[in-house]
Amino acid sequence: MRSSSTLKTRPAPDLQAIDALFEQAGLQRNLRGKAAGVTQRMRFARAAQQELVPVAPVPRIAANGVEWLPVAGWEKHGWLWHGFSTRRGGFSRAYCADDAPGELNLGFTAADDRDTVARNRRLLAEAITGDPATPMAALKQIHSNKIVFAGAADTRREQPWKADGLMTDEPGLLLAIQTADCIPVLVADRKRRAVAAFHAGWRGTVKRIVESGVGRMRLQFGSRPEDLIAAIGPGIGPCCYAVGEDALSEFESQFAYARELFREVYDADPVRTKYPMLFMTQRAPGHSPIGPSLHLNLVEANRRQLLAAGLKPRAIHLVGGCTSCQRELFFSHRASQGHAGRMMSVIGIRPDVR
Repeated sequence: MRSSSTLKTRPAPDLQAIDALFEQAGLQRNLRGKAAGVTQRMRFARAAQQELVPVAPVPRIAANGVEWLPVAGWEKHGWLWHGFSTRRGGFSRAYCADDAPGELNLGFTAADDRDTVARNRRLLAEAITGDPATPMAALKQIHSNKIVFAGAADTRREQPWKADGLMTDEPGLLLAIQTADCIPVLVADRKRRAVAAFHAGWRGTVKRIVESGVGRMRLQFGSRPEDLIAAIGPGIGPCCYAVGEDALSEFESQFAYARELFREVYDADPVRTKYPMLFMTQRAPGHSPIGPSLHLNLVEANRRQLLAAGLKPRAIHLVGGCTSCQRELFFSHRASQGHAGRMMSVIGIRPDVR
C-alpha cells in the first residue's frame, strides 16, 4: 500500500500528462500553495541585442573596385583562391538609392538585370583570381543537405544543380555559394588540395549540411579532418536572428547542445528600456511584443558541426559581421523585407601552382 506522503507529492495521472505537455513547451505548472496558473521557466541565457553584434570586418578593395573579405592567414596557401563578397563595388542599381554608386549584386534576382549580374560576377572573379573569365560553378539553393561534385565542364550547365554544397579537386574554377543572411562556409584540404563550399540556413544547418559535407570530402578525396581548414563567412548574427519555437524544436531534435545556440534577447530600443511603462499593453501574456525574443546563433551552430566533423578549433576562422544590422556592407533578405541582392562566397584551386 502506498504511503500518504507518496500520495501527497506524486501528481495525479492526468496532471502528469499536463506537466509533460508543459515541459515540451518550456512551461511549468504552478506548485500547490501558490496562485493558480502557468509560469514561463527560465531556459536560456539572456542578453541585450547590442551585446551580441559581431564586429564588422574591414574589406579589401580590388583594383577593379570590388570590396571583398579575405580569410586571415589563408594567403600563405598559394594554391588557394577564396573570398567573401560584400555589396560594394559593382554595377547593379536595383537595391541602392538613385544617387548611390552601383552595387555588387551577384544573384540572378527578379529585380536586377541579368547582364548586369553576369558582369558583376566577372568582376568578382577578377578580384579573386585576377582573371574575369575564371569559370564559376553555382547552385539553385534549396535549403537541403545535398552536395555535388563540380568539374570544369559543369560550369557551362544551362540549369544549375539543386543543392546546397559544392566540392572539387579540379584546378581552375571557383565554387560559389550565394547568401543574403544564411551562413556561407568554405573548407579546404591543405594536403589533398580539395575544396568545398556550403550554404547553411537554419534548415540546412539542422540537416547537418556542413558536418555531412566534411564526411563527403573524406569519402571523395580521402581528406583527413586534421588537414582541413574552414572559414565561416558573414551571415545574420545572433543579435538579429529572432526565430520561432519551430526552429528551436528542430534543433533540439538533432543536437544535444541545441539550447546553447539560443539566447533570449531584449529589445535594444533605449526608449523602451528606460520607459517600459509607456509600452504596456492589455494583451494576454505571450501575445505582446514586449519582452525577450528567442535568437539563434547560426555561426556557432556551424562551428560546432565543423568541430564534430573533426576539425581543430584553431583551424576554423570566423570572418565576422552581421548581414542584418550592417547593411551598409552586406545584403540582408530579412532586414530589407525580401528586397535584397545576393553576395557570393567563393573558393577554388589555382591551376598554375603545384
